[in-house]
Amino acid sequence: MIIETYNAKETFCLGEKIGQQALPGQVYTLNGDLGVGKTVFTQGVAKGLGITEPVNSPTFTIIQEYEEGRLPFYHFDVYRIGDIEEMEEIGYDDYFFGQGVCLIEWAELIKEILPSDIISITIEKDLEKGFDYRKITITGLELEM
Repeated sequence: MIIETYNAKETFCLGEKIGQQALPGQVYTLNGDLGVGKTVFTQGVAKGLGITEPVNSPTFTIIQEYEEGRLPFYHFDVYRIGDIEEMEEIGYDDYFFGQGVCLIEWAELIKEILPSDIISITIEKDLEKGFDYRKITITGLELEM
């Protein structure tokens, strides 16, 4: 499924719709270059899950946990992971195989430990279509629009 958004609000709203439809145990991978809107999208997912506290990228902490929504939300940013042992130290399997929703930025860096049934989301820019244009490709999910 490919969805095009033309501003940050539309990207946020797509994330919100995914959060509203998220199910316990789902693992989302979020791929895209720096500055494509991964944090805006993630903030939308959090809102869709009923989370009202501020959501920022956990670049230096690896994981941010949000428990106040209708499902627990675990936001990973594994950009700074040196090796898989760091993921084992934080107990990744409790998150990946639990009853919450996981969203993992830069997931290609830990692909060997990801569950087989992930939902992959890739956000790309195309400056020829406008500065705020985003092409969002989603695989592994049937989204009700």
